[in-house]
Amino acid sequence: MNSQASTRLSPAQQLRDLLAQNTLHVMPCCFDALSAKLIEQQQFPLTFMSGFSASAARIGAPDLGLMSYGEILDQARNICDAVKFPVIGDGDTGYGNAMNVRRTVSGFAKAGCAAVMIEDQLAPKRCGHTPGKAVVGREEAFDRIKAAVDAREAGADILILARTDARHEHGLDEAMERAQRFYELGADILFVEAPANEAEMRRIGGELPGYHMANMLEGGQTPDLPPAALEEMGFALAAYPLTLMAAAMKAMLAALDALRDGRPRDELLLEFGELKQRIGFDKYYEVSAGYDSSRRDGSIAGR
Repeated sequence: MNSQASTRLSPAQQLRDLLAQNTLHVMPCCFDALSAKLIEQQQFPLTFMSGFSASAARIGAPDLGLMSYGEILDQARNICDAVKFPVIGDGDTGYGNAMNVRRTVSGFAKAGCAAVMIEDQLAPKRCGHTPGKAVVGREEAFDRIKAAVDAREAGADILILARTDARHEHGLDEAMERAQRFYELGADILFVEAPANEAEMRRIGGELPGYHMANMLEGGQTPDLPPAALEEMGFALAAYPLTLMAAAMKAMLAALDALRDGRPRDELLLEFGELKQRIGFDKYYEVSAGYDSSRRDGSIAGR
């Protein structure tokens, strides 16, 4: 076995080591393998597979519980296969009862995710910053996290990111109490979704135990604060779920407008050589040069 491969840390351990640094990690969210590769190439330490963006990219539909477990797991597997840094997967509500949650967590671990997010929304779930979301009762919410932790303890090498959306219906106190219980049940990272102001964010970062994630959704209900402020408040991770998706859509629309109107588009495009390099053509040719049957120059070594 290759010694480098045998000594490489698991994705979960890579994430544990990042969290132990006691600093804020800026985490752009990906939606497919290519966007994850770009995040890694730009030297960010990890990524989160945004359910909102993945649903848009994979099925062209809003994040309203339309993607199945199989579809989201396949997307996560493709992303993890394309990169070497930690990927956090979006496990939604766990896709059923406690036993489904256990299967979901195990599946994301096998796919290569460093962590999986499990939330307390009523299925079908909603994006945390859109209307119509509701949460299950405490007993079911706690059962989901207990089942997720049990899957980890049974051998799934993965961290549990426990999310609550109770702030929307029941206020911050209820959300904080749920998150506290999630921690007591064994969750590794806590995520209280959609705090309404800086004071609420400060409570989350300062009063809850363990590691915390902030969700910086441009145009959402939570203030979009700079990383330094989030770190001072006590957050370990800052997720940016729509930054890349929104930027990509804006760029594609601009290119389409230019094509439709017959205008020059060079300034809108990544240079072809860089595009090929970032996708992986150069690396492919470098590796394939070692195999006679992979050469396409019309010659065979040794003739």
